[in-house]
Amino acid sequence: MPRKAKLIEIPAIAPLDRQAGSLSRQLSQALRAAVRQGKLQAGDALPSTRALAAALHLSRGTVSIAYDQLIAEGVLTAQPGSGTRVAVIAAGTPPSPPPSGSPNGEPTLSDRAQAFARFAGGLKPLLPAPFTVSLPVGDTAPGDIWRRLGNRVRARGPGAPDGYGDPQGALPLRRAICEYVRQSRSVICTPEQIVVTCGTQQGLYLAAQILLDAGDRAWVEDPAYPGVTALFTTALRDRQMVRVPVGDEGIDVDAGRMMAPDARAAFVTPSHQYPLGMPMSMAQRTALLGWAQEHNAWIVEDDYDSEMRYDGHPFPALQGQDPARVIYLGTFSKVLFPSLRLGYAIVPPALVGAFCGARILMDRHPPNADQYVLAQFMAEGHLARHLRRMRSLYAEKRRVVIDAVSRHIAAGLAELQPCDQGMHMVLWLRRGLDDRHIERLAQEAGVSVRALSPMYAAGHGRSGLILGLGGYGDRQVEQAVITLNQLLQTAQNLRR
Repeated sequence: MPRKAKLIEIPAIAPLDRQAGSLSRQLSQALRAAVRQGKLQAGDALPSTRALAAALHLSRGTVSIAYDQLIAEGVLTAQPGSGTRVAVIAAGTPPSPPPSGSPNGEPTLSDRAQAFARFAGGLKPLLPAPFTVSLPVGDTAPGDIWRRLGNRVRARGPGAPDGYGDPQGALPLRRAICEYVRQSRSVICTPEQIVVTCGTQQGLYLAAQILLDAGDRAWVEDPAYPGVTALFTTALRDRQMVRVPVGDEGIDVDAGRMMAPDARAAFVTPSHQYPLGMPMSMAQRTALLGWAQEHNAWIVEDDYDSEMRYDGHPFPALQGQDPARVIYLGTFSKVLFPSLRLGYAIVPPALVGAFCGARILMDRHPPNADQYVLAQFMAEGHLARHLRRMRSLYAEKRRVVIDAVSRHIAAGLAELQPCDQGMHMVLWLRRGLDDRHIERLAQEAGVSVRALSPMYAAGHGRSGLILGLGGYGDRQVEQAVITLNQLLQTAQNLRR
């Protein structure tokens, strides 16, 4: 077994003042402070006196005097063969006092930092249990094929480590996406209009940054995906979000016209409204496009879950009806595996430069290797076969959930929202039941659900739970529904 190289870093310490005298005393103070502040921790090895003296341009004797002083104090320890280290007892050394003017020694958090922290706390990944959303069904995971392609593409192929990539994304992947959305979603574009992203969330952030100036207003569905509403309450608080209600046919365009006719953009999920699940009707699509044309506004189309339709044919994408005005966002994270973090934005030609420039300031470009693997995966027809298999399996999962709810949820406690597509369903709760409270109880009981009411604008929320369809066997799903029913009944009894 090869020996591990031993490399001892020079510790980060305060600079020494050569005019103040007693360099050995200054060095011992600096090392002592580094231990107190946690820069040097118990058990850390220090450089030899010769190495530290050379690094700091001191005599070896000066460093030896400082080491001997700290060894005598018990801050350092020295043993033959193991060199000089920070003593274990030094881990309990109290920290240095906070600077004056700060009660706890830390800068005060900005309002924006606190807003980001609140959002992070409310959207932590759910426990791996029924009904986690977007957890792939085991039989659909493209593991073996993906690994085989990955080995081939990453080793000596185009995905091998290289220099910087194109901020717009790898051309083979953009070509594959162009053909895919043309055939499956009636999207009109060229590869030059596609910007590969790290998922839909990045596409939403780029669109909001680019399309809206300070003070501009934008329509956002009510309820909506928390990732888009949080943009306006955290990073983009100088833009104004107008929450437009969603009805049985999708976003209510007439309501939007009344609330903010001069909005510069509308963020919508027309194929499968998130979180409620219905598609936007042709009447509302026509009305939305008409409003955008009248007011020279943009439409940001998040084509959420469009692949997972179980009955009939999906509506074509909005983008195909007005390619010059619609920014189309898609992702592969949902249909392949969430950790992939690859999506795309299809933008009008006039916006390509802006999207690339904003992208460079965020993360330069997505990781190259997975882009080339995905491009090959699509080119060889694996994605099309994978989607056909997914539709069949998720249709069966949907049937299992509907059957379990009908058999085990007591009448009057909850009701499933009818939905013929997507990877989740909405379970509406009886009026008076707090979905956030049920969410917490369910997590403690090993059932992963999301509360629906926080996805509405303040004061408009309706109590419900989001049930993901994938990832678990039929018996596990049935037991989770039984557990959920018990929690709902207990909560209902406590209200009496």
